[in-house]
Amino acid sequence: MAPLLDVRDLTTHFFTQKGAFAAVDKVSFSVNAGETMALVGESGCGKSVTAASILRLVPDPPGRITGGEIIFEGRDLLSLTMREMRKVRGGRIGMIFQEPMTSLNPVFTIGDQITESLREHRSISRADAERRAIELLDLVRIPDARRQIHNYPHRLSGGMRQRAMIAMALACDPALLIADEPTTALDVTTQAQILELLDELKRSLGMAILLITHDLGVVAEYAQSVLVMYAGRGVEAAKVEDLFHSPIHPYTRGLLGALPHPDDDVDSEGRPLPLNEISGMVPALDAMPAGCRFEPRCSYAVPACKMTDVRLAPLAEGVRSAACLRAADIVQDQP
Repeated sequence: MAPLLDVRDLTTHFFTQKGAFAAVDKVSFSVNAGETMALVGESGCGKSVTAASILRLVPDPPGRITGGEIIFEGRDLLSLTMREMRKVRGGRIGMIFQEPMTSLNPVFTIGDQITESLREHRSISRADAERRAIELLDLVRIPDARRQIHNYPHRLSGGMRQRAMIAMALACDPALLIADEPTTALDVTTQAQILELLDELKRSLGMAILLITHDLGVVAEYAQSVLVMYAGRGVEAAKVEDLFHSPIHPYTRGLLGALPHPDDDVDSEGRPLPLNEISGMVPALDAMPAGCRFEPRCSYAVPACKMTDVRLAPLAEGVRSAACLRAADIVQDQP
């Protein structure tokens, strides 16, 4: 069965006075119907620009999609007119942005913003749209939805605003929901509630989720497949259980090694040990290394890594991919 979303060699450049720089550089991945697929990596690795590119929301200027294909439900989104693309956004693809307070319009009520989306994509009366908006607020567990529908965003808590954003994203029964850091700026308890809600809605509505996050704990709990990104590129793609059991790319191994383990990371006197870290910094867009982009920070690097630009490629077993010159050696060294 063909994937619901198939991103192939997606490339997005930003054009500046210093030149053109690829924030997303030939990134490829797919999302199957009904699954949660995660894009994970440090801030600035290109995750959010990838999401914006899928919906063709990259501001031009200074950004522009310069290559690749985005096949969704059998159509290349890059070939659609802007009129056709507007039907896809908010219709077949829903989007939850990082910060609801900047995504929700402060001068319109929550109900107005949900009904506007409904009436944009469906032939529906204002009264029916309002009834549907109340149903959606109930679905995302906003209490007293008939009253809350008349509230403005600033009258809601952070968690309630995020739930309202989810309701808006689900208004037209999307096949795919893109969730870009959906728990940013929320307290830990509310984060867990929002993630559980998204997971329940995915199962009950039968939609797929593209989850963008830097939190590997969230990936382990909620995703089925994952693409690890670094400096605008995919560096490892795998099923989640394979990635956590036997990470291959040195960057992935570094990320997992930096996770805290409260029961183990204490000295003989019970004092916490310092966390492991990946030395160095992510390279700037205008200062990418000539070979492997992770080479300056990599403990597995050999001289050839400075000159060899390795792209994401399937490994021998064919069920996962890594962009590392020494991937085969690392696999052999694993127990």
